[in-house]
Formats: sequence, C-alpha cells, structure tokens
Amino acid sequence: MDAIAHLSPVLLGSLGSLLAGLATGIGALPIFVFKRISPRTEDVLLGFAGGVMLAASFFSLILPAMSAAGAQGAGRLGAVTLVIAGVLLGAAFLWLMHRYAPHEHFISGPEGPHTERISRIWLFIIAITLHNFPEGLAVGVGFGSGVANGTALAIGIGLQNMPEGLAVALALLTLRYGKVEAALVATLTGLVEPVGGTLGISAVTFANTLLPWGLAFAAGAMIFVISDEIIPETHRKGLETEGTAGLMIGLVVMMFLDVALG
Repeated sequence: MDAIAHLSPVLLGSLGSLLAGLATGIGALPIFVFKRISPRTEDVLLGFAGGVMLAASFFSLILPAMSAAGAQGAGRLGAVTLVIAGVLLGAAFLWLMHRYAPHEHFISGPEGPHTERISRIWLFIIAITLHNFPEGLAVGVGFGSGVANGTALAIGIGLQNMPEGLAVALALLTLRYGKVEAALVATLTGLVEPVGGTLGISAVTFANTLLPWGLAFAAGAMIFVISDEIIPETHRKGLETEGTAGLMIGLVVMMFLDVALG
C-alpha cells in the first residue's frame, strides 16, 4: 500500500475506476455456463449491488466529504450544509439524466423521450451508462481523499458491477444476441467508469476545494440510483425479502471493506 501511495492520484483514480468498470464484463461470464438464472437469485444479486452502493455512499463518500470540508476550514454546520448541497446536486443531476436521456430498465421498461426511435440494445446500454458514470466518479474522487478509501471504493464498486454485468448479458440473450456479443457489450458498458473516475480525480486533484463537493455529489447520484431503480427493480416480482437480504449482505460487505482497508 505504501508503494501505491507514491503513485499519481490521477493515475490511481483512473486505474481504480477502470478495474471496477471491467468487473462488469467479469460478471457477464456465467452466461457461458448458464442460460438463465432464477428471479430469486437475480433479485438477491441486484439487492447486493444496492447494499454495496448504499454503504459506499455513506462510509466512503459522505463521511469523508464531511472530514474534507472540516479540514478546509468549514465548521460543523458549514461542513454539513456543503455536503447536503453536494448530495442534492448529485441526485438532481441523475434525475435530469433519467428524465431527458432515453433508456430502458430490465423490468420496468423504457423511460425518457423518443425511446421508440432507438433500438432496445442501445436503450439498455444508455441505462447502464447512467449507472456507471457516477460509480466511476465515486471511485475517482475516493482516491482524492486517500488511497485506502479509493481502494475500498474500487473493490466495492467492482463487486457490485458484477451483478449488473450479468443482468445486461442476460437481457441481451433474451433479445437473441449471441453469448460473445452479450458479454462484450456488458464489458463495454463498464468502460464509462474510467471516464467518470478520471474526470473526478482530475478535478479534485487540481482544485482541492472541490473534494468535499465531488464526494458528496457522487454519493447523491448513487443514492438516487439505489432508490429510483435498484430497490424498485428488486420489489417488482414479489421477492422483496430476497432483494432485502441481498441489500443487507452488500451493505455489511462494503462496511467491512471500508473499515478493513481504511
């Protein structure tokens, strides 16, 4: 860890978000063995992803954002006000993207304008991209608050990307795409993460005052995704208990990673 700490923060943030994004492709690999998974398993895995994101939002983003704001001279009220503003900005950004970017969810269907003009594969890709950009941003700005925090985020986001990659690949198989094509597309959807990660770490490295804002913004964006999409997706098939169990497992796994690596 000491040797890694001497590397450029921009390099670490970019590399960490790239590896987390590539985990989406790793998650798609089971399609070469299984043609489908049960709805129960799918909801547990999706809940797990939501739990990891939820814990990461608070333990790896919001709390470090409060600390960073305090280190920059903000008092307790000033720090919490800044973080609240950043969280709400991140949520508002994702809300606008969901409102105005055409995309399709795996269960609830198409959302946004002009979805009828775009093929379903692109609607799925856009939907996953909307998820992955803030996740990459979170990993990038996480390295801005420390190597240990960034590493925990990269591992956690990588773990939760695997169920998403599997979901993308399975959805593409139902659209009659081949297994190789489905796995390749799932991998490509994760490559937006290093874009978000590089932008995030570059911004907070060259303008350190943006660090608490970046951490809070990423947290707000991820919390929006959890509440607006992941939890509703796990509750639509009558398998709320399984989805909740997955969420709790993901939450404690990410909590452990944050404490163990931090």
